[in-house]
Amino acid sequence: MPTWKGIIGASFTPATFDQYCHLLHWLQWRPSFVALHNTEVPTLKQRPNGLTKQHILDLEKYYRDEQGWSAGPHLFVDDHQIWVFTPLTVSGVHSPCFNKVALGVEMLGNYDTEAFDTGRGRLVQNNAVAALATLHAVLGLEPATLKLHKEDVCTTHKHCPGKNVHKAAIIQQVQDLLQERHPGDHLPPPEA
Repeated sequence: MPTWKGIIGASFTPATFDQYCHLLHWLQWRPSFVALHNTEVPTLKQRPNGLTKQHILDLEKYYRDEQGWSAGPHLFVDDHQIWVFTPLTVSGVHSPCFNKVALGVEMLGNYDTEAFDTGRGRLVQNNAVAALATLHAVLGLEPATLKLHKEDVCTTHKHCPGKNVHKAAIIQQVQDLLQERHPGDHLPPPEA
């Protein structure tokens, strides 16, 4: 069984997540892009109040004890908060061909069947875009490098993050938020 990398297990608002990320030091591993996922199960309906600390601890047991993985995704984003799961400064496990080169961001919901542009899905989208903007800014990544899980050639049978998630729209929202946060800049320089 691989050595478990541990979890952070803390939740953040978009503002406190941004502060947290600016304190990190990317010495061991530096991702080249971010891969966007959805949980599919649980759905938004199955988690009417979003994710709780107990849900995160249950996910840790699932990935570590049942799957036998060394880590899980880096973030779980719901309609209330951004949960840091696997430490952002180490590689995670979320998509076979992307694990060693990308951060994995899971959004709560099944976006093949649940709305992503309205209601709770829109709130998840807003938090995900905020998290993505922070990650792209801190790492100096172009938003256009964002990939969807279904783009991983090792998992072509997946529809993740769902048909209701439109990559071009997410990239545009991330670019717009970066411009709002850093007017006049193309992208802020990556943190050392």
